[in-house]
Amino acid sequence: MRLEGKVAIITGGGTGVGAATARRFAREGAKVVVSGRRPDPLGAVASEIDGVAVPGDAADPEHARATVETAVDRFGGLHVVVANAGLGFGESAAEVTDDHWHRTLDVNLTGPLLLIRAALPTLIGEGGGSIVVVSSIAAVVGSPDSVAYMASKAGLLGLVRSVAVDYGPLGVRANAVLPGWVTSEIGDRGADGLAAREGTSREVAYATLTGDVPLRRPGTPDEIAACCAFLASDESSFVTGATLAVDGGSTVVDVGTLAFAPRRWEDAR
Repeated sequence: MRLEGKVAIITGGGTGVGAATARRFAREGAKVVVSGRRPDPLGAVASEIDGVAVPGDAADPEHARATVETAVDRFGGLHVVVANAGLGFGESAAEVTDDHWHRTLDVNLTGPLLLIRAALPTLIGEGGGSIVVVSSIAAVVGSPDSVAYMASKAGLLGLVRSVAVDYGPLGVRANAVLPGWVTSEIGDRGADGLAAREGTSREVAYATLTGDVPLRRPGTPDEIAACCAFLASDESSFVTGATLAVDGGSTVVDVGTLAFAPRRWEDAR
C-alpha cells in the first residue's frame, strides 16, 4: 500500500473529490483526518474509513490549527496535506459583490495557506512531507462569470510554487491538481444549471459541457483522488512545484481550430 504509515489531512472531505480522496488514502494505508463545514457527511466518511472528522470553516485559522493538532494527537504525526475545500459564485468583475469576492478568496486561497502554515512545523519535524492543493483548470484558462473563483484558483498555483521553493530543502513537496469537469456535487450543480436553462437532463448537459474535451466525458471524483494519491506517495518523490491537469485533455484544445477537425471518430461512436 502506497501510503502505509502516513497520516493525512484532507479538507472538504465530506463529499465529492474530498470524500473520494479520503477513501482512496485509507485503502492505500493512510490514517486520515477529514475536515469540512458539514458535520453529517464528514462524520459518515470518517466512520467509513476509521478516520477522524474535524468540522469547521476552512477560512478559520483556529480550525486549521485544530485540524493539525487532531492529526498529531490521534495518529502521532502528519505527513500529507490535501487542501481541497473550495466554493464558487458565478459573477463577472463588474458584478461580483464584496462579500462573494472576499469569501471566495478566504476559503479557496487563504484557507489552504492557513492549513499549510499550521502543518509545516510538523511536516518539517517528520523530515518532510507532501502538500497537494486541489486547484482547477480555471487557474489557467478562462470561463465566463467566474472572476473570484478564477482568481483564487490561479493564486493557488503561486502558493504551491512558493512553498515548493521555500521548503523543498527541508523535504516538503508541494504540487497542484487541476481538475476539469467532474461529476461531483459542485459539477452536478453546474450541469443542472445548464440543464434547467436548456430544458434538458443532467446527462445531456454534461455531454454538452465536455463535447469538445478530447476524452468526451467528465471525470469522476475517484480519478482525481488517484492523482492526489500519486502526489502524496513516495512514487512522486522527485515532483514538486508541479501542476497536474486532470481534465480529459480539456486544456490542450485550441478552440479556434475545432472547425477544421475531421469528424470520422463520431461515426465510430
